[in-house]
Amino acid sequence: MQTDKVVKHIVNWLTDYANDANVNGFVIGVSGGIDSALTSTLCAMTGLDVLCLEMPIHQSENQVSRAMNHIKWLQDKFPNVKMTQVNLTPVFDGLVDALPDVENEESRFMSLANTRARLRMTSLYYFAALDKLLVAGTGNKVEDFGVGFYTKYGDGGVDLSPIADLLKSDVYRLAKHLGINQEIIDAPPTDGLWGDDRTDEDQIGASYPELEWAMAMDDAGKTAGDFEGRQKEVFKIFKRFNTMNKHKMIPIPICEIPSDLR
Repeated sequence: MQTDKVVKHIVNWLTDYANDANVNGFVIGVSGGIDSALTSTLCAMTGLDVLCLEMPIHQSENQVSRAMNHIKWLQDKFPNVKMTQVNLTPVFDGLVDALPDVENEESRFMSLANTRARLRMTSLYYFAALDKLLVAGTGNKVEDFGVGFYTKYGDGGVDLSPIADLLKSDVYRLAKHLGINQEIIDAPPTDGLWGDDRTDEDQIGASYPELEWAMAMDDAGKTAGDFEGRQKEVFKIFKRFNTMNKHKMIPIPICEIPSDLR
């Protein structure tokens, strides 16, 4: 990868898109993870307004501190970066209290995890409308088009996706090139939706390098029968997530009315 040229290409693309849309810049949810760190840096490099939102919901202290350290690093480098911290914990707790009780609390853990992401999306669009900004997505290619590892209408609810054609390894490569804080580069990837320290790999069952390999094999037309051992296991994991989450990667189905029924 021609790293410097890729960075310039994305920054130019962001600048042109924002200018064509006649907006002031971008709003980004900064989580303390590598994807939001890279996305916010690329947006800051446009020179347009950038609003970084830090939106904790029962967040672990290390995630919050990484996010705040990154935002400070950005503000030291780019005068166009502002930040707002919105504590969504009481909002989330209030919503949970308003919902009907369930017999088995664990049965709604996934639903509540996705609810966190959707509360953050709502906050991003509030500030986007207030300040005439675009919501910049932070999903990479493996998450968005490989395993669909994001929340529909949560972190998947964005106006544009500047790093969605980058593999996770590409994200790390660009982050190192731009000097993003080492604590973010070293942190295990996590969606931060569970209030504990579980990682993406814990949830998926495979690492991002493994998923990148499986994605390439799938694109090459391979099947699980072509592999053995761990490779076969990883390929099956990839295919299961890819199939299960296909609804996130395709346009919303429309029931088209036949002309003879009109």
